[in-house]
Amino acid sequence: MSTQTATNVGTRAPRSFSIERGVTAFAGAMVVLSVALTYWVHPWFVWLTVFIGLNLFQQSFTGFCPAAIVMRKAGLRSERELAIQARDR
Repeated sequence: MSTQTATNVGTRAPRSFSIERGVTAFAGAMVVLSVALTYWVHPWFVWLTVFIGLNLFQQSFTGFCPAAIVMRKAGLRSERELAIQARDR
């Protein structure tokens, strides 16, 4: 825990959840879910894990992520937008 975080506990509003953090959390949850389904339900669920990995790989090159589109429509904002909002306060 950094000193800045420790001294600001309870004094500022919590940091908003960005699209970038949301995509990472969603991908991690989907990988855990697909591994659990592969183990307990059927071995072919491993293809869901492969799909998630391929989607993350292509997103790193193209910047296109269907989950990010859904999250933006749900109201999440990018790290850049959140930084601008924090700066303008």
